[in-house]
Amino acid sequence: MTRHLLVPGRGAPRPEHWLSRWARANPDYRWASEPTGPPFVLADRVVALHAAVTTSGEATVLIAHSAGCITVAAWAARYGNAGTVHAALLIAPPYLDPRRRPGPDDPGDLRHDMIPRRPLPFRTVLVASRTDPYTSYEQFEQYAADWGSQLYDAGDAGHLETASGYGPWPAGERLVASLA
Repeated sequence: MTRHLLVPGRGAPRPEHWLSRWARANPDYRWASEPTGPPFVLADRVVALHAAVTTSGEATVLIAHSAGCITVAAWAARYGNAGTVHAALLIAPPYLDPRRRPGPDDPGDLRHDMIPRRPLPFRTVLVASRTDPYTSYEQFEQYAADWGSQLYDAGDAGHLETASGYGPWPAGERLVASLA
């Protein structure tokens, strides 16, 4: 059996968000860390992901949204594949502009230079939107190249969250099934 770990983004997903729906609908889907709102502390999220990955010997698929993708990349850079992760679905990682000055609600330890830029040690599919307000398609292409990910073009999908119309997300479910 394959275990699925959900890696939330910066905030807690709303109940109607596809991540929350999947957690409720699938008994083998677990949160890698309890989804909480800001502040997003990358070091804490990496430690929580490591604890979740190493608690079981089951084959694991990671499903990460937004800043959760950065958590997965940072975890892999720190721990390699210390566990049984055999694949990850990385949905809409945010681009962090190196010239941007963080605002008061922005995570203090999530900066451009904190994002690993080397291949991840397991199979990955990176889901990219043509209309994401946080990341251009070219920036998604660069993440995919850096991380050794297969790039999946989701088209006009915004940030693939509730505000963009994603409660149910059947295409995402098919992508997860392709990784198992």
